Order: sequence, then structure tokens, then C-alpha cells
Amino acid sequence: MNANLAAVMQLLIALAFVSIPIVRHRFGPAATTAAEAELSRQGIRPAVLAENDLTFDASGHETWAPVSVAAIMTAVAALNFAGHGWGGTLTWIFQVLVVLGNALILYSNLTAVSAVSTAFRRKGDPELARVDVPAFLKAAENAFPGWVRIQQNIRHAIVFGGSALAIVAVSL
Repeated sequence: MNANLAAVMQLLIALAFVSIPIVRHRFGPAATTAAEAELSRQGIRPAVLAENDLTFDASGHETWAPVSVAAIMTAVAALNFAGHGWGGTLTWIFQVLVVLGNALILYSNLTAVSAVSTAFRRKGDPELARVDVPAFLKAAENAFPGWVRIQQNIRHAIVFGGSALAIVAVSL
């Protein structure tokens, strides 16, 4: 019974992580367009984003990282549903890693303006260095529907709360 609770939490966490690339795939192109429009407003060539491989879509790590987490959570959930002895051990290992990874995601979201500003300066492109980063990120963020912010908060709650419940479940 306790392993089943852990498995259910792990499947919810997997779904929460899969939601990241789905949302970015659906609304990322609009965010890129909005960011490019903001760059134009600032007198900066919109092409500078593409020239520096900057996108808001589900390319690269925006897909493989959350899908990998979802796959691992699903595999560990399967072990827990099957009552396999490794389920509990792997739950402890991977839930801690998921919590740490999600904490990094949350931190990067909260420090996005300073991180992007620093990254733009490090790119060495004089145009990127002139970008009003808060306005740039706000334009991109506003291209996503309002419910995405709520979805992000629910995802964080599921990941943190579900991980805690999974660990407690396999520990009892």
C-alpha cells in the first residue's frame, strides 16, 4: 500500500514534468515573436536571438531534461507498483534528486532577469548587452496564457509535496 502511494506520487510528478515541454511547444513560438517585437521596440535587431540560439520553445534541454525526469519517475513508479525491493531505495535517491533539480528550476525562475542579463553580457554581442532584459522577459512571459503561471505553481507543489509523500510512504 505505501509503495503504491509512492508510485502514484511519482506518476503525478512525471506528468508535472512532461507539462513543461508541452506548454513551451505550444506557446514558445508566440513568446519568441513577442520577445523579438520587444527587441525591435528597443531598437535591437530581432535576428540577434536566432544568431545566438535563444528561443522560448521546447528545443534542447527544455524537452530532454523534463522528459528524462518523467521517464525515471515512471520507471521507479513501476518498481513500486510491482513491489520490487529496489523501488524504495530508488525512490529515496531519485526523489531527493528531483527535489534538488526542481529547487534549481524555481531558483532560475526567480533570478531570471539577473541570469539572462549576465548571459547576454557574456555572449560578447554588443546588441545583446544593450537589451532591457526585464522588458524583454516580460514581453515573452506575457505571450504565455495567464494560466501557465498557475500551472507552474501547481507543478512545483506536486513535485515538492509528491516527493515528500513518496519518501515518507516508502519509509513507513
